[in-house]
Amino acid sequence: MQKITDSAKVYNPFTLKLYDWWVLGISNHFAWRCNTIKHLVPHYLKHVRHRHLDIGVGTGFYLTDIPDEYIISLMDLNTASLHAAARRVGKNRVKKSIRHDVSESFPEELHNQFDSVSMFYLLHCLPGTMEQKKHVIKNAVASLTDEGVLFGATILGKDVAHNFLGRKLMSTYNNKGIFSNKDDSEESLFNSLSTYFENVKIRKEGVVALFTAENKK
Repeated sequence: MQKITDSAKVYNPFTLKLYDWWVLGISNHFAWRCNTIKHLVPHYLKHVRHRHLDIGVGTGFYLTDIPDEYIISLMDLNTASLHAAARRVGKNRVKKSIRHDVSESFPEELHNQFDSVSMFYLLHCLPGTMEQKKHVIKNAVASLTDEGVLFGATILGKDVAHNFLGRKLMSTYNNKGIFSNKDDSEESLFNSLSTYFENVKIRKEGVVALFTAENKK
């Protein structure tokens, strides 16, 4: 729990003002080699559905282009992120803003409620190996309808070629507990998702894995 708190508490009103520039702009383009506009935004918009839960909301960047009729719910451990995302999207568009630790089971009222659930840049922040993070996926699965889709993106640490900037950021972030992804690989991600879904697809852009998982078991 402490490590989850360590990664979540990085985001405060000041750092969130820099988030889009540093994380979605500089880091994605130069360190992780996965351009936000070219790869991540299309991945998000392709898979988001009418009743949607966004987990690990950041600044709400990806939610701004969702059709107005979609019903959006937010989940994060960090209240600053929840407030920032709700302001950006428009509080009138947010059905629920839920402060919750994703390592804990979701409240029963959220079970089988969502057509889509997104986890963008969440898994690489969670403590432990991908096998140990698997229960977070299990918790999210409970909130999906039978026809629902889980999708997202995560930065890999194993079996990928990081450049100089990427290696420096990986070392710093892992040492500070912001990331915990040195051993996260495409294979371990696939295996974790396949535990709970029949249909799993992953593609890599740079060192980022973009994933979708459907037909929950």
